[in-house]
Amino acid sequence: MKQHSPVIMFDLDGTLFDTAQAIATAFNATFEAMQLPVLENQVICDTIGLPLEKAFANLLNQPEDIPVVADCVAEYQRQFREKILPAAKTLLFPGVDEGLRNLKDHHFNLAVTTNKFSRSANALLAAAGIADLFDVVVCADEVREKKPAPESGQKILAHFRAEKEQALMVGDTTHDILMANHLGCKAIAVNYGIHSEAALQTASPTWMAADFRSVVDICHQHFH
Repeated sequence: MKQHSPVIMFDLDGTLFDTAQAIATAFNATFEAMQLPVLENQVICDTIGLPLEKAFANLLNQPEDIPVVADCVAEYQRQFREKILPAAKTLLFPGVDEGLRNLKDHHFNLAVTTNKFSRSANALLAAAGIADLFDVVVCADEVREKKPAPESGQKILAHFRAEKEQALMVGDTTHDILMANHLGCKAIAVNYGIHSEAALQTASPTWMAADFRSVVDICHQHFH
C-alpha cells in the first residue's frame, strides 16, 4: 500500500539545486534595481534558507513589514524568473536527477519542503524537468510557520498518511535538520550546500552526506 512506502522530504536550494551564487546575483540585481547598496555574495548566501521577507529584512537591517522589503521581494521574484529559471537544469547538483529517479523507481514517496514561495519553487522544479517526481511540494506561502517549524513536514506526512518513522528529511541547513528534529523524524545533512559541516552538526543530523549518491544509498540502507 502507498502509505507504507518511505517518504523522503527534500529541501531545494543547496540540496537539489546549486543556486547559491545565482541567488546572490539575483539579490544584488534587486538591490541595484531598488537603488540600494549591493552586498558581498557571502553575506547574502548566509541568509539562504530563510523566507525571502526575513532575508531581505536582515540584509537591510529593517523590520519585515515595511514597504521596501515587500518591494524587494517582488523585484527578486522578477530577477529569479529572468536569471535563475532558464538555468534550472544546469543548476542541479551532480547525481540529483538520476538519484531521484532511482528512489522513485524503488517506490519511495518523494516530497519537497522549502522556504521558497510556491510560484518560484514549482517553476524551478518544472524548468529542471523533475517536477513530476514529487507527489507534494510544501512552500513558504502554504504554511503558517516556516522551517525550522515542523508544519511543512506535518503536511507532507498527512498527504501520504505516513508516520514520522516512515520519513526522512534531506537538507543542507540547520533549518532543515531542526525541522526534522521537531517533527521527530531522522535527517540527512548534506555538506555540499549552504551551511558548513560544523554548523550542521550543531543540529544533530542522523547522517552526513558528501554527495547526492550517498543520500540515495542512505535511503536504501535505512528503509530496506
